[in-house]
Amino acid sequence: MAGRTILISGGGIAGPAVAYWLQRYGFDCTIVERSAAPRAGGHAVDLRGASPWVVERMGLLDAVRARSLHERGLRMVDARGTKKVEMPAEAFGGRGVVADIEILRGDLAGILADATGDDVEYRYDQRVVGLEQDGDGVHARFSSGDEQRFDLVIGADGSHSTVRRLSFGPESRFSHPLGAYNAHFSISPELAAASGLDRDSSDDWFTIHNAPGRRMVGTRPDRDGGVKAMFIFGAEGVDAGVLRDPVEQRRVLRERFAGMGWKTPALLAAMDMADDFYFDSYAQVKMPSWVNGRVALLGDAGYSPSPASGQGTNLAIVGAYVLAGELALTQGDPAGLTEYEGAMRDYVERNQKLMPGGVDIMIPRSAAAIRMGHVLNRVMLSKPLRPLVARAFAAEDPFTPREYPDQLADAASSN
Repeated sequence: MAGRTILISGGGIAGPAVAYWLQRYGFDCTIVERSAAPRAGGHAVDLRGASPWVVERMGLLDAVRARSLHERGLRMVDARGTKKVEMPAEAFGGRGVVADIEILRGDLAGILADATGDDVEYRYDQRVVGLEQDGDGVHARFSSGDEQRFDLVIGADGSHSTVRRLSFGPESRFSHPLGAYNAHFSISPELAAASGLDRDSSDDWFTIHNAPGRRMVGTRPDRDGGVKAMFIFGAEGVDAGVLRDPVEQRRVLRERFAGMGWKTPALLAAMDMADDFYFDSYAQVKMPSWVNGRVALLGDAGYSPSPASGQGTNLAIVGAYVLAGELALTQGDPAGLTEYEGAMRDYVERNQKLMPGGVDIMIPRSAAAIRMGHVLNRVMLSKPLRPLVARAFAAEDPFTPREYPDQLADAASSN
């Protein structure tokens, strides 16, 4: 086999997903992950588009459903907590804002990692710091000081990818900000109860509250009875340097969301006690190519659609399946990387297209725009329009990946 040893940077969702298929086809995979251990919890992600089809082919769909959050749908409330709109998950065939399958990012990553078994080597608390390739392979240097040669390298290390920076150029060339920031964190069941944020089964909704000035705060159910908090706000007036300063991030959140109603004060008060606080900009990664010789990018590293699209997990899982399949078909030749890009490019570009209005739909500027959003959502849910909207959601993702035959595994292992 031309490219039998493969280095994968990133142990989140895309990395273990592609490793699962590659080891099945007879490749030797090593995953490096900068965190010291598998990261549990995290925010909710969903399976939509073609990803449930891929996960089912992996034999993991039942395991994913068993760990799912069972969110009842999307609920919009005003400053007093009065319900304005309620959109059940099943309203549009599981393809609405809340999908049929919602699961914590860490839970999905754990299921995928467990499925790779003992045939994939995981190296935690390490990152790639250097890549040098020639016609026969790629020489990798790691933060531990170790060095190793691989036939191919896959960057599955997120929208701030180190592999992309080392092999393709600085992030500023490929990252396209969408004009908003987002933050999220977990609130334990104990703290939620003490803060008046605890819930019961009747409150298993993704609940959001918008306020004028491009601000949205939301809560989602956690699997253990806790709460996931989310903040989204417009980027105007905020220096990009905030991305490097966690203290400033919290200060900006307190400033932007001061005086906002509903549960906002309690959520802000709980923020300092969260051990998984996350803050980032809404941005899309767009590149002329995801392949450079023997190095390829996968998922958010090469084509992050941003959280505004809801398609990041879908693209990571489908991309992993296609990338591994094309490499198996070419017996590990780097030409398989180019075939992967050709097979995925149109699907990626369609999934990077945001709804009309983009992020502004999520964070309206005025009270009038917020009220109009409530009206439009109620109209979509009306009996005459609901079937039409459901058909529109169903038609937006016609892509079915190629079925790479299981016989590839036998063919690969014999070379």
